[in-house]
Amino acid sequence: MKITLEIWRQAGPGTAGKMVTYTQDDVSPDMSFLEMLDVLNEQLQERGEEPVAFDSDCREGICGMCGLVINGQAHGPQVTTTCQLHMRSFKDGDRITIEPWRADAFPVLKDLVVDRSAFDRIIQAGGFISVNTGAAPEAHAAPVQKAKADRAFDAATCIGCGACVAACPNAAAMLFLGAKVTHLGELPQGQPERDARVVKMLTQHDHEGFGGCTNVGACADACPKEIPLDVISQLNTDLRRSMARGN
Repeated sequence: MKITLEIWRQAGPGTAGKMVTYTQDDVSPDMSFLEMLDVLNEQLQERGEEPVAFDSDCREGICGMCGLVINGQAHGPQVTTTCQLHMRSFKDGDRITIEPWRADAFPVLKDLVVDRSAFDRIIQAGGFISVNTGAAPEAHAAPVQKAKADRAFDAATCIGCGACVAACPNAAAMLFLGAKVTHLGELPQGQPERDARVVKMLTQHDHEGFGGCTNVGACADACPKEIPLDVISQLNTDLRRSMARGN
């Protein structure tokens, strides 16, 4: 395939950026999207040009490190991570735009790389439980209803990639926040901090500059792990209960 790429290039966080056009010939449909960018970077380096900076790590859809806005969609046209998107999702002659996540809370560091440490600070604010370290507890010591265990597991599959923020017109991180609150709140181990957790994490969310949720639902549509939208309802329920108890 022959494709044309329009890629956001930005030297650093304090500099202006712009879209730069590149042409790629002989792109295999079996390439992953990131492999295609690897080939582009090899060609740029051979020409003595600066390669395109982008994030990746496991390249197995597990870590959440990768993340690009492709043709205006977070992670591209398939509901998957960018590293698991393949070039067979595009056609010969396509023009593809590639941009970084766009959110005040995710400042651009270089080209397609953004700083997502705001997510880390939200977790540090309350996304933890008070348990003693050491040997693993006996499996039946804390019985959990299957429905709650399944819901906690589903919410815990969130990998913190930031696609929900990139897809949201308000750049809200409520799906991420709701997933973290839900997966801890459904378990017995998560109860001691449950009321304080939601307040602390939501306060940090707002402090980081994320927007508010207006129930558009684009976040759930873009989520590569298909986190359900109702985790935001759970977040709101926990918040109301916490406020009623004076937290």
